[in-house]
Amino acid sequence: MNATVLWDRYQDWLYYHEGLSFYLDVSRMKFDSSFVAEMQPKFDHAFREMAALEAGAIANPDENRMVGHYWLRAPHLAPTPEMKAEIVDAIDRIETFVTKIHSGAIKPPTAAKFTDVLSIGIGGSALGPQFVAEALSPDLPPMQIHFVDNTDPAGIDRVLARLGDRLNSTLVLTISKSGGTPEARNGMLEVQNAYMKAGLKFSEYAVAITMEGSQLDGVAKGGGWLAIFPMYDWVGGRTSELSPVGLVPAALQGIDIRGMLAGACEMDIATRVEDVKTNPAALLAMSWYFSGEGRGKKDMVVLPYKDSLLLFSRYLQQLVMESIGKQYDLDGELVYQGIAVYGNKGSTDQHAYVQQLREGVSNFFLTFIEVLKDRSGNSIEVDPGVTSGDYLSGLIQGTRAALYENDRDSITVTINEVTAQTVGALIALYERAVGLYGYLVNVNAYHQPGVEAGKKAAAMVLDLQSQVMTILRTETAPIGLMDLAIKAKMPDQVEAIYKILRHLAANDRGIVLSGNLAEVRSLKVLLK
Repeated sequence: MNATVLWDRYQDWLYYHEGLSFYLDVSRMKFDSSFVAEMQPKFDHAFREMAALEAGAIANPDENRMVGHYWLRAPHLAPTPEMKAEIVDAIDRIETFVTKIHSGAIKPPTAAKFTDVLSIGIGGSALGPQFVAEALSPDLPPMQIHFVDNTDPAGIDRVLARLGDRLNSTLVLTISKSGGTPEARNGMLEVQNAYMKAGLKFSEYAVAITMEGSQLDGVAKGGGWLAIFPMYDWVGGRTSELSPVGLVPAALQGIDIRGMLAGACEMDIATRVEDVKTNPAALLAMSWYFSGEGRGKKDMVVLPYKDSLLLFSRYLQQLVMESIGKQYDLDGELVYQGIAVYGNKGSTDQHAYVQQLREGVSNFFLTFIEVLKDRSGNSIEVDPGVTSGDYLSGLIQGTRAALYENDRDSITVTINEVTAQTVGALIALYERAVGLYGYLVNVNAYHQPGVEAGKKAAAMVLDLQSQVMTILRTETAPIGLMDLAIKAKMPDQVEAIYKILRHLAANDRGIVLSGNLAEVRSLKVLLK
């Protein structure tokens, strides 16, 4: 297209929301009017389904759950008065608790105030809080935040070492819907042990964010923890940032949680509009469908041109891939749906993989995230009449143009600045886009059987480890791996048994592997 045609197309497809100072440009996605017309019946269906979802329809039949993250920022839309009251009460309790923490009214036994927050969680209980912390935490927050988001012992040690002698002034959040998720449970037990070794009573530092009646709820109540905040049956992990899961750690850092909720609410209103061209989430979903032919044939590369939005692509990975990545559609047909998401930040990645994006395999579409305001205050000129922010703006415009010239599609999301309101709006925008896209391609965006399958497989490995150790305790001489597998009645799991034993041996757990380590078949094992 020539420049005049492109300018006309830009004006025709540019979406602008005045209240949020938000722009969405899909003009560099090469769909035409006939494609838009073909998509209309699918969108009519998607809009109806989204309306039913917000009204309280069961959207996760596997677990008989509603999906109500939209009610978190508009409690009056909740389907029952009890649910509305629960949402409102939780936000009020969060603010009251955080005020007492910041003032020192609630304080640790051996320090004047809590100085740090240690947040323990996995998946949506970590990715959202981490993204928001990076995006919005003040330079000098009232409390510094740290995360344990894995069951890696060395990683946990590293976080605890960085806290050092501030452990006695660190508030610990354990975030888990059930309390049984291994990563969160293990992190809590590891941190609890660190407090015990330091001579500190863990319950005087501990807060739980969990479902009422869960395993963690019982532990917190029984142990007399400082506070318990709710997780809701009707909010999935990847859409939980604007629930207590994300609001508690954000508020402790001094982030404006009411602003995030207000921004999300305003975006929700904009994305309920049942007209594709004036609905930004629908424009995103349509663009994704067009680029990947409704089958996810192209990856989504996300490039925020702002350091504070570094973790946005990581947050979107879970939101998009866990929601859309499905083997079967709603009719039980084998479909293998999904959109792969990756990215880091601009202009850093212009010195990393943009070379391939422009000239290599064309298996992606790009999403630029542009922030108009460079910084708080004035900027120096690094060249005559040019600031560092001008360079950043030039790089995003130049990269967008260079990619389009080589037949690479892109979307550009533009906000005025990174604030609580705009971050809340971005979260809401992509939540709605994922929901609409799920209905366009006929998959359930609100369950995740693959995640549960992975958890079950991990549990089976640990059960096998227990069986193997029980057998080894009865052996008085070294035993071969296959003989051990046969005794465990698991001859088809000999590789898993070998890997279990190798891990135990490396960690001085009483396992001795004898023989040539390069000749796995010949290895024998003995328990010290």
